[in-house]
Amino acid sequence: MQTYRQSRRLRDVRYDVRGPILTEAMRLEAEGHDILRLNLGNMRPFGLDARPELVEAVARGLGDGQAYSDSRGIPAARRAVAEYYRRCGVSGVAPEDVFCGNGVSELITLVLQAMVDPGDEILVPAPDYPTWTGAVNLTGGVPVHYLADESDGWNPSLADIESKITPRTTALVMINPNNPTGAVYSEQTVRGMADIARRHGLILLSDEIYEKLVFGDAVHHLAARAAGDDVLCLTFGGLSKAYRVCGYRAGWVVATGPLDRAADLLEGLTLLSNMRVCPGVPGQYAIPVALAEDSPWGPEVVDPDGRIERQLALAAQKLNAIPGVSCVPPRGALYCFPRIDRERYGIDDDEEFVLDLLRSEHVLVTHGTGFNWPEPDHFRIVCLPEADVLDRAIDAIARHLESRLMVAASRVAAGV
Repeated sequence: MQTYRQSRRLRDVRYDVRGPILTEAMRLEAEGHDILRLNLGNMRPFGLDARPELVEAVARGLGDGQAYSDSRGIPAARRAVAEYYRRCGVSGVAPEDVFCGNGVSELITLVLQAMVDPGDEILVPAPDYPTWTGAVNLTGGVPVHYLADESDGWNPSLADIESKITPRTTALVMINPNNPTGAVYSEQTVRGMADIARRHGLILLSDEIYEKLVFGDAVHHLAARAAGDDVLCLTFGGLSKAYRVCGYRAGWVVATGPLDRAADLLEGLTLLSNMRVCPGVPGQYAIPVALAEDSPWGPEVVDPDGRIERQLALAAQKLNAIPGVSCVPPRGALYCFPRIDRERYGIDDDEEFVLDLLRSEHVLVTHGTGFNWPEPDHFRIVCLPEADVLDRAIDAIARHLESRLMVAASRVAAGV
């Protein structure tokens, strides 16, 4: 019998945040188990609703939203994005430099399809948001992973980036604030990455979807400002996280720098935008309201009552209290990315570890190799539940690790 197989282009494409572990979680839920899902940074299921003015803006746009928009997005949204970046100190941004999309994830794929030829090498952080590696593979490019330095607050190693540049390297990806580590890169790191792009003629691709989710004394530094007029920088942003409207899929990418030399690339991106007809229209109506100059989105609105900041601190503190677990306290985004002592807990396969955790404690997290970290010794936990729920979840992780120790000790005692 003939079998029907997926394209060979998908051979190296993975998205484990919604992969086999989620399938297992759904199976357990179908059996009647309650699963605490700490695998997705999805705001509303954890009680973080959008502000009413955003919902009202989308409701007002439903009538006009019945029609296709310009393939690059509605004019009001593109003007608002351009004005926002100019207020942030990026000079010369115009609406025609803005492409709206169905979230950053779609735009990552569109941009890479527009710019990558088979064999082109794209520098991607390890760990990364896995759509970046997956989309590079899908285009026929080669993702080359540079290491973030856990001992330096997960700032990327500039030396490692530079050492991995070859004649085939065409672009450098930055994810700041970072998913999955919660790092907020220092100004020195952002400027250093822009300088590397400048010296080697690379395109700087900066994923800044978490730019407003920074806490304590952390400061987000826009890559486009560091890139200036002589480095082509494509900045990815959107409303999903800080504005708590993940399902609206209201994202954008902004092109800055020597755009006269990028005309052919931007023509290709326009072609792909035309082919998908247009981004979802209703969600775009939230963008001008969210980005208006007098909009109220300061820290007290992005993180009501400091809840997310407190939960990130609580999670890091509790994880660090587990023997054999260490966690760099996150300074932004929504996640912790703790390290586990593999030898202590007998972990050879981190995917197997999180599956065992799911089955034993009904807590769903994501394994670190799912974010293209090279060793099976990390996992990511979403810190969105209320503090008491998060507290119980980390207690369950500690309990599971303790049970692994007991199993290992019994095997040793039995001479296995």
